[in-house]
Amino acid sequence: MKRLAFLLFTGLLTFQAFSQEKSQEQPKLVVGIVVDQMRYDYLTRFWDRFGEDGFKKLVNEGYNFKNNHFNYVPTYTGPGHASVYTGTSPMNHGIIGNGWYDKFIHESVYCAGDDSVEPVGTEDDAGKMSPHRMKTTTVSDENRLHTQMRGKTIGVSIKDRGSILPAGHTANAAYWFHGDDEGKWITSSYYMEELPQWVKDFNDSDKVEAYLKPWNTLYDIETYKESGSDKNNFEGGFRGKEDATFPYDLAELSKENGGFDIIENSAYGNDITLEFALAAIEAEELGQDVDTDFLTLSFSSTDKIGHNFGVNSKEIQDTYLRLDKNIAQLLEELNEQVGEGNYTIFLSADHGGGDVPAYLDSVNIPAGYFESDEFREELEQFVSEEFDEDELIESVYNNQIFFNYEVMEEAEISSSELQSKMAHYILQLDQIDKVYTRDQLSSGSFVSGAAVAIQNGFNQKRSGDVVYVLDPATIVYSRTGSTHGSGLMYDTHAPLIFYGNGVKKGSTTQRTEIVDIAPTLSALLGISFPSGTTGKPLYMMLDAEETEVSE
Repeated sequence: MKRLAFLLFTGLLTFQAFSQEKSQEQPKLVVGIVVDQMRYDYLTRFWDRFGEDGFKKLVNEGYNFKNNHFNYVPTYTGPGHASVYTGTSPMNHGIIGNGWYDKFIHESVYCAGDDSVEPVGTEDDAGKMSPHRMKTTTVSDENRLHTQMRGKTIGVSIKDRGSILPAGHTANAAYWFHGDDEGKWITSSYYMEELPQWVKDFNDSDKVEAYLKPWNTLYDIETYKESGSDKNNFEGGFRGKEDATFPYDLAELSKENGGFDIIENSAYGNDITLEFALAAIEAEELGQDVDTDFLTLSFSSTDKIGHNFGVNSKEIQDTYLRLDKNIAQLLEELNEQVGEGNYTIFLSADHGGGDVPAYLDSVNIPAGYFESDEFREELEQFVSEEFDEDELIESVYNNQIFFNYEVMEEAEISSSELQSKMAHYILQLDQIDKVYTRDQLSSGSFVSGAAVAIQNGFNQKRSGDVVYVLDPATIVYSRTGSTHGSGLMYDTHAPLIFYGNGVKKGSTTQRTEIVDIAPTLSALLGISFPSGTTGKPLYMMLDAEETEVSE
């Protein structure tokens, strides 16, 4: 009897020790960093200019996936953030664009828009947002469920969709920046009825106003050899300034550029994002108990600057050199507030970005601009003549054509016939590379090439009836600045670095995909995978022996 009691006692001690060890192995905080419009080659192009404590620290002491890609089209911000955190593509999570045409209510909708909620922290409709259009759970949702809602989730981004979609359906809070004449961090009644006192205090301080100051290069502009000339014909710039050249007096220029909006369109937008995120970590006591918390953090000014000035601009280079310092500061603060070894970070992007077509054309690389209005006119004329019926096309949105099924039914026109003839016609047009129909994408199963990415981005209920793909480096955009959205390498190749608790040093050039991030985190945390997961845990990191890494 005494021996049995002894065995039970020692067994209990062993179990408790195992449980404590297991608990200690879990990170107290996961920080997911998404850098908006970050191409992988920004890491290598600016490598020699980075300090030792930012991007280099993540790469040299973490695990670097050098061949990481988006596996779907379109490569936009909404789908990107949703795919990173749900572990699946728009086919399943339903965020098929930043916006799309809703054929059931016959109008365009925004991925995070929600008229059923009220703004909190502002009276502007910019606060009427929620994740209700995202159909599956996120890894942050699964962590909340696993911890019986004890683990917190806080989302932070200048962009509403960059905060809301990663934080998921169960987040304690998601905050985004409302510029204009307010310059405040706001949320919606989906999360709370009133801003916490720490957010009110932040908004009432002069922190935001302090960034209405000159934006000049961090270092001597003559040393910025990794980017194009400061003065060129391929950049947009700001209203009120004749040239898109440094320096920029943001206080002066704000009058013609949306008031506080100009901050988010400068490198200082990342500074204010980090400042707010650090305030959230402290005020919400993230990473201070045994239940893992999540901070979903998106740096969005990189995208806004890329759109304005292009991926080869001095402005982009300066923004990434400053972001490197932001990353270093974040690591330092995490070590102080959460403790070194107590947190896990991943850093990735929501999409890449292409060179300005006008610039490519100037150096004899095929590129161009697609006139979407002219395309629709030609298409409507063809359909009208071919089927002797007007208004068969209800909408053209995100390179997708939506049919008017009521007109089709009255005219007794089959969807398959309309798809087939329209696809054949479109493929003959200049600047069109490929065309896919609903029948092909719904019933077929592609295994290679561009069709796989199109199919992964095609949601049977929300997507259109014909999808067309433009020629490489051909965009619907202004003649200045960069954009994104394609399935080509410049839009799909994005960084992916893991760092911290549970991550061994190493790197790989094996292909990985953006949908692998969430299941990898789930495996690391020992929680359920998000409900729609199609990605796989990145075993090469989880099972890896520690290796030396250099870039």
